[in-house]
Amino acid sequence: MSDEEVSQMHTNADDYDASQIQVLEGLEAVRKRPGMYIGTTTSQGLHHLVWEIVDNGIDEALAGFADHITVTIEKDNSITVTDNGRGIPVDVQEKTGKSALETVFTVLHAGGKFGGGGYKVSGGLHGVGASVVNALSTLLEATVVRDGQAYYMDFQRGHVLHSITNKSAEGQPIERGTIVHFLPDPDIFQETTEFDAKILTARIRELAFLNKGLRISITDNREEKPVTHSFHYEGGIKSYIEYLNKNKTVLFEDPVYVEGMDNGISVEVSLQYTDDYHTNMMSFTNNIHTYEGGTHETGFKAALTRVINDYARKNNQLKENDDALSGDDVREGMTAIVSVKHPDPQFEGQTKTKLGNSDARTAVDRILSETFNRFMLENPTVAKQIVEKGILAGKARLAAKRAREATRKKSGLEISNLPGKLADNTSKDPAISELFIVEGDSAGGSAKQGRERLTQAILPIRGKILNVEKATMEKILANTEIRSLFTAMGTGFGGEFDVTKANYHKLILMTDADVDGAHIRTLLLTLIYRYMRPLLEAGYVYIAQPPLYQVRQGKFVKYLDTDQELDELMPTLPSTPKPIIQRYKGLGEMDAEQLWETTMDPSVRRMLQIDLDDAIEADQVFSMLMGDNVEPRREFIEQNARYAELDV
Repeated sequence: MSDEEVSQMHTNADDYDASQIQVLEGLEAVRKRPGMYIGTTTSQGLHHLVWEIVDNGIDEALAGFADHITVTIEKDNSITVTDNGRGIPVDVQEKTGKSALETVFTVLHAGGKFGGGGYKVSGGLHGVGASVVNALSTLLEATVVRDGQAYYMDFQRGHVLHSITNKSAEGQPIERGTIVHFLPDPDIFQETTEFDAKILTARIRELAFLNKGLRISITDNREEKPVTHSFHYEGGIKSYIEYLNKNKTVLFEDPVYVEGMDNGISVEVSLQYTDDYHTNMMSFTNNIHTYEGGTHETGFKAALTRVINDYARKNNQLKENDDALSGDDVREGMTAIVSVKHPDPQFEGQTKTKLGNSDARTAVDRILSETFNRFMLENPTVAKQIVEKGILAGKARLAAKRAREATRKKSGLEISNLPGKLADNTSKDPAISELFIVEGDSAGGSAKQGRERLTQAILPIRGKILNVEKATMEKILANTEIRSLFTAMGTGFGGEFDVTKANYHKLILMTDADVDGAHIRTLLLTLIYRYMRPLLEAGYVYIAQPPLYQVRQGKFVKYLDTDQELDELMPTLPSTPKPIIQRYKGLGEMDAEQLWETTMDPSVRRMLQIDLDDAIEADQVFSMLMGDNVEPRREFIEQNARYAELDV
């Protein structure tokens, strides 16, 4: 380093004083670092803006002052949210010297949910509220209707455009309440500013289930004819259970529903048993989906297991020397929702969606123990069915354990003993490793020859794997192809699953582009969803997109995905020499080079990433397509048969 560079360093060090410390005024910090406030500026963050405003209306509903919220997607992709609550106060806020309306939209962490004065319970995960929505919008307009008057303010990127004005409430769409209209800033949301009506509708439906009696409507004005969906469930989460199980065969018609209050914590639980082998359990805290569970789930599981075992002992369904039913046994086939409203929720976990309050465990345990025990005593026929299902699950668990141990001795479910058909990659870094599941030995051979050996592993499977939607764990573990996948991934399966042990961070399903290939892909997705679901949640699962056609004319070669692309290409080609069209009915018809350059080369391939934006819809689709209940599947086929493209 030169003397001049050293001197410059000292000069820079000497210049570091108070003037170098930057103070971001007002909402500038939000615009500077939006990810700190809404998590991300992707589509997920964009939609989060809507929930911050909707949550304010739900706070009014939880406090008993509102019963209708509307969300409108306007033609310009702006959003209007209306609630019929009390309306944001407009008098002067003592600390800021500004109206409460202006304060709510321009000061971070300002609102009725802080300090316990405005709301006893409040929704929302980040709690950053309306001011952050304002900061990240090119335009925000707020109208409050109170006492026959309408109060209006507008803002631009967090700054006040016009001070509060007072006008008559006549002509407003509500007699009282709050109307917020905002347009997200494309400078912040550079990936997209287009709202997905499906994402918004799914969450609005969920919020209606979680807040019984509240009506929430959504209208999409971008369509040629505006589309409106309105959700209102007097049964609350009990109606939610019925909705989740609509394509399943239930053991008893009316879901169990319990509610109560313990130490200021509101608890609601609803559950129902079906004839399948999977547990579908969701928990919520103040309307936030706690994907990682937490103390409220722990309390639920403890109470459920204890009550069912106690009942089974007292009624001689379990003998004195019989082992107690495990938690997994009593939850097999159960669909359950646990929803708590907590005045001071403490979240933990990587995504801040795991509840940590110990008093929530006590509250759920106590309320469920009392009410579910009473339900069992008052409904002996149903109680007997629940216990019998648990006993059968226990026997199947022991059989699966024996099968698992026998399997480990034979060929292994251990990482150290990988399946013989697996052509593994040479890198041991899971972050760059990819596992291709390939249909058939022929395609498997081409894939093995054409792959990039450092990062790409190939696992051929033969034929159609078992439909796990209808199978016990014992049968699943007896299936060679499924066992090979479990072993290769190294994660375990079901209750033992550990996504951090995944040997590959891309699991790519590469099946033929025909009906059989689609069926095999569906069977694999069913397996992954039911027994390896954290892979989906981590974004590790992909579907390869092999082409349908190759067109060659002299040195010209082009791959096409659809008949339409072929029809559009052919008139553009010279008439000589005659083009050669090859239709790939299966991956096995491609040689190694073709498979690499169309489907496996990371620089040109196109893959579909499978995610769980709407896990509820996913669960219903798998149950409907792959389950035992025939009627919903017949209805689906009748409604969608006209869209099928058959290769005849």
